Amino acid sequence: MPELPEVETIARGVHERVRGDCIRQVWLGTHAEPFKTPPAQLAEGLEGRAILAVHRTGKHIVCELGPWGNAGSNGKGVVRQSQEPSAQWIVHLGMTGRLLVTFPDAPLAAHTHARLSLASGRELRFVDPRRFGRLEFRDLDRDPAFSAPGADPLHIESSEFVALFRGRKLTIKGALLNQSLLAGVGNIYADESLFRAGLRPRRMAGRLTKAELERLRKALLEVLEHAIRLGGSSVSDYVDADGVRGFFQLEHCVYLRTGQPCRRCQTPIRRMVVAGRGTHYCPQCQR
Repeated sequence: MPELPEVETIARGVHERVRGDCIRQVWLGTHAEPFKTPPAQLAEGLEGRAILAVHRTGKHIVCELGPWGNAGSNGKGVVRQSQEPSAQWIVHLGMTGRLLVTFPDAPLAAHTHARLSLASGRELRFVDPRRFGRLEFRDLDRDPAFSAPGADPLHIESSEFVALFRGRKLTIKGALLNQSLLAGVGNIYADESLFRAGLRPRRMAGRLTKAELERLRKALLEVLEHAIRLGGSSVSDYVDADGVRGFFQLEHCVYLRTGQPCRRCQTPIRRMVVAGRGTHYCPQCQR
């Protein structure tokens, strides 16, 4: 499943390419699974909207949309800095979802569930072979704006991070995966951050010292920011908004490297199951 760096990469790419554009027409597929909002309501809500901004919230991509009739003479949306969004299109990629910016004559991938025709002549497409992704529309006159359940690990301060884990009776790996605590961290970046911080995944979160938690916070931030710079990790179906694979998987220290030598100490990487997830660690470097 795409995690924070992959979702952030896609959101930034889509923002750069479609901000200020206008959604002219919406085509939706016939499979029910991707649609958290009923398809007819989703299409009606999206058509005619200006795209004010696209950003990541947790593991979701949020398109901030302007009110009806915001297209200028150039066919693109008229976007003013003071303009407030009146609606949101929320995309969760699930296991295999892709959000691509392309053109109408580009080959149509199998398992395409949504095509948004834009005034600029481009298309925004949602593709998801396994159909675990979700598409949702929110009218902000009636519905609350979308928010993640947990703190954003790119912006959390030291004191808040320490407080999140104080007294927690679960493993630190399980705590990192808990989206109500930290929104966006998944299996890849939990393993990589724990390795960088030198902490065993099965250690109890509530027993870590303040110094260890601060070391973990800094490691998590460093890993996530570096992964974003490299376009995320392509270990399965993930590609960015242009259909390009990421490169951070080439720098994984432990994730999916079972039996291979640790990049620091040459000890073979081990795998175990923690919090129901396959977990990779170095028995020498992590204590």
